[in-house]
Amino acid sequence: MPSTKGPKMPFNLYWIYLLVFGAIIGMYFFTENSVTKEVPWTDFQGYVENNSINKIVVDNKNNTLKAFVRPDSVKTVFKTDAERAGNNPAIVVRIPSADKFSDFYDKVRADYKYNIDVSYESSTSAVEILLSFLPILLIFGLFIYMMRRMSGGGSGGGGGVFSVGKSKAQLYDKGSDLRVSFKDVAGLSEAKEEIEEIVEFLKNPSRYTEIGGKIPKGALLVGPPGTGKTLLAKAVAGEANVPFFSLSGSDFVEMFVGVGASRVRDLFKQAKEKSPCIIFIDEIDAIGRARGKNLNMGSNDERENTLNQLLTEMDGFGTNSGIIILAATNRADILDKALLRAGRFDRQITVDLPDLNDRKEIFKVHLRPVKIDDTVDVEFLARQTPGFSGADIANVCNEAALIAARKGKKVVQKEDFTNAVDRIIGGLEKKNKVTTLEERKTIAIHEAGHATLSWFLEYANPLVKVTIVPRGKALGAAWYLPEERQITTKEQMLDEMCALLGGRAAEDVFIGHISSGAANDLERVTKQAYAMISYLGMSEKMPNLSYYDSSGEGYGFTKPYSEETALLIDKEVQAMINEQYERAKRLLKEHADGHGKLANLLIAEEVIFADDLKKVFGERQWVSRSEELLKETEELPKDVEIEIKKGEDAPGIITQEDQSEEQ
Repeated sequence: MPSTKGPKMPFNLYWIYLLVFGAIIGMYFFTENSVTKEVPWTDFQGYVENNSINKIVVDNKNNTLKAFVRPDSVKTVFKTDAERAGNNPAIVVRIPSADKFSDFYDKVRADYKYNIDVSYESSTSAVEILLSFLPILLIFGLFIYMMRRMSGGGSGGGGGVFSVGKSKAQLYDKGSDLRVSFKDVAGLSEAKEEIEEIVEFLKNPSRYTEIGGKIPKGALLVGPPGTGKTLLAKAVAGEANVPFFSLSGSDFVEMFVGVGASRVRDLFKQAKEKSPCIIFIDEIDAIGRARGKNLNMGSNDERENTLNQLLTEMDGFGTNSGIIILAATNRADILDKALLRAGRFDRQITVDLPDLNDRKEIFKVHLRPVKIDDTVDVEFLARQTPGFSGADIANVCNEAALIAARKGKKVVQKEDFTNAVDRIIGGLEKKNKVTTLEERKTIAIHEAGHATLSWFLEYANPLVKVTIVPRGKALGAAWYLPEERQITTKEQMLDEMCALLGGRAAEDVFIGHISSGAANDLERVTKQAYAMISYLGMSEKMPNLSYYDSSGEGYGFTKPYSEETALLIDKEVQAMINEQYERAKRLLKEHADGHGKLANLLIAEEVIFADDLKKVFGERQWVSRSEELLKETEELPKDVEIEIKKGEDAPGIITQEDQSEEQ
């Protein structure tokens, strides 16, 4: 038989306040009161002489007294029955002074021999009573306030000391107003397929369990920043008809010891009550970093305790059936191995930078709210933004709309998108920056050197646009269209190194001195040469050797090779760079006339495009895959990938094609 008892009423501190208030009201109404009457001094003297008073209380401070009337004299004094007067009827008298009363009392006693009980007191006013109780009231009020704050009542119910161990996860329950769906996630077809399958696990688990399958416990989204990992999780919350807990890895971190582990326990406790459900932990590397590698032992112990509790909850003795954990990070290499093992995160879903087709889909999504005209070609925009993440593409669309609005346009045009790419990658143009004629000549020769070599080297990235107009901190810039390769050969890398050295080589050959404008070129070339030799095994004297640690554990404070090997690596790097530098100078000398025309054109026009290079050098002998794709469009893109060069005014940020701004 079902119980007929109703739900229990929760205890509340205000019930105590109500009981105290009721007790005070009860004392006021139900305590028996006696009649009190104020009489003149002369009447009081008569009552005493008539033996109508049996007790007197004198207030020395206020010169008053309270005289209690005998029961047999009540009717004479109060003109009423004794029953109506109460148990202790009294009269209040204002006396001339305590001494006068004392003289009167002594005289009555001597004349009438009355035995009246007389006492002397110093009464306290209501204000004084209140002031005396004020410290106690303040302490009591402060105690109540602190109790409410600690329990979270004074802060809207969430941030008290007693609730510090509670989970901060945001719950999206069934029927929530979260509007993101899989339709809003463009590209990422493989990742989206696995995520959709997880949603299907929760909606129809019997489809998988009937044949012996088990629902995976967790999926880890791994990829560079801005590729849509959090967006995928939001889409899961919007699509799945199950509760969805969302929080960040930093939400477990707190200054109090043991709070992180407590929040993990509370999170899984709530999740079990809502099962089946999904838990999403964004930036899980905040707590999932490999244990035992942090020198700051104080914070490391607390973080490790949080991670240990998470590992236990994900795959311990307790059962978490119906709970799927999603997590996102762009630092999967630093995560603890115990967190990545099967049974905890059964799947690692890679969310890479979008390719050409994915960029088309992403542009279509972000262009929905933007008013565009017929000049905007989505395929053209996708081809001119290689290496852009989904967040970068969203920024391009927004920046293009802002540029169009700044110019007073009603719609966004193709020109606005190309300007937006320039603005995002290179910064604002600074046409009013003062440069001397000699500086402009040096910058033009430097930029023309890069352009010339990129035109005559088979594997160099084809040039799209060159400018000597300062942009951001750069004095000059060049846009290239890199080929999206899956693997890169040694010959391709050497051609890229030679093209990077073209600016320094052009200064050396055609000016006779070198400048700081090649700082970024030299940094990139040096890093690439060391990578080719020590990581990729592309050295003739050190073939097939790699000292790269892909596990991310590092080699500590020791190098994985001897001092002799380090010296050999340095010599090989120097020889490789010198070889490509001499090659660059040789090619520039062979095409000196074309280089000179290109430099003069840059000084005159400030901006040149690939068509200008065709007029100077003729058709390019080698056509890259990217250029073949671009031929399908009506015109070449003017902004694809920028290589920004900065002068000496930006130490530590080395640039490719700028000349020194110091002059």
